[in-house]
Amino acid sequence: MPGTEILSTVGADGVATVTLNRPDVHNAFNDAVIAELTGLLRRLEADGAVRAVVLRANGKSFSAGADLGWMQRMAGYSHEENVADAMALAELMHVLDRLAKPTVAAVQGAAFGGGVGLVACCDIAVAADTASFSLSEVRLGLIPAVISPYVVAAIGERASRRYFLTAERFGAAEAHRIGLVHEVVPAHVLDAAVAKMAERLAEGGPSAQAAAKDLIFSVCRRPTDEAVRRDTAERIAAIRASQEGREGLAAFLEKREPAWRRGRGIGS
Repeated sequence: MPGTEILSTVGADGVATVTLNRPDVHNAFNDAVIAELTGLLRRLEADGAVRAVVLRANGKSFSAGADLGWMQRMAGYSHEENVADAMALAELMHVLDRLAKPTVAAVQGAAFGGGVGLVACCDIAVAADTASFSLSEVRLGLIPAVISPYVVAAIGERASRRYFLTAERFGAAEAHRIGLVHEVVPAHVLDAAVAKMAERLAEGGPSAQAAAKDLIFSVCRRPTDEAVRRDTAERIAAIRASQEGREGLAAFLEKREPAWRRGRGIGS
């Protein structure tokens, strides 16, 4: 079970809310928080009652990234220990990025460094208009290494060249322009906007959503060659014949809600 630094609840609608709860250190994470959050995400992924995961934070900041005290302590460790430590953060980002459930980041405040990585790893990001962002690592003589695949995928190479190198702070409007967040709303309606997004996600078939995410990772940045065309054809053929696929099409044709919208599983 999560401790007091990470809070977790699952609503009757199947939406799991994971809350970073270290406001006194701007929700910066250390090795213990990384391990706890990784384990929690894996448990939520395995929980059939969970339809979507919302990642949010308490306090003024979304996440300041790595806890500087932890980083300073790691600087005195051996190369092998530093690699193992960095791999733990890399695993967290990978687990969040590839989670077989839709994920939504609710960004209410500043997201710096690894906090930007958490946002980039979520499928959907909604930010308050007061939120701010910075890939601040070079100011500390560091680089945004393990988050880079996810951030570059979100904002592109060109924007990465600027913001990785300048470490400048930018606002929610710029984060929207470069693709880091999908929607910017007034701070006082952030929770309502995230809840509305969760409602939209509930309209999709859970198995189809997991397959859709896997599809994106399978075709992204690959040439559309014969192997990709064959792979995508095999995927749609399989899901058309699945229980969920048949139920979704039948519900549409019969002008009714599918089983997953009526609070019961396929075949129940």
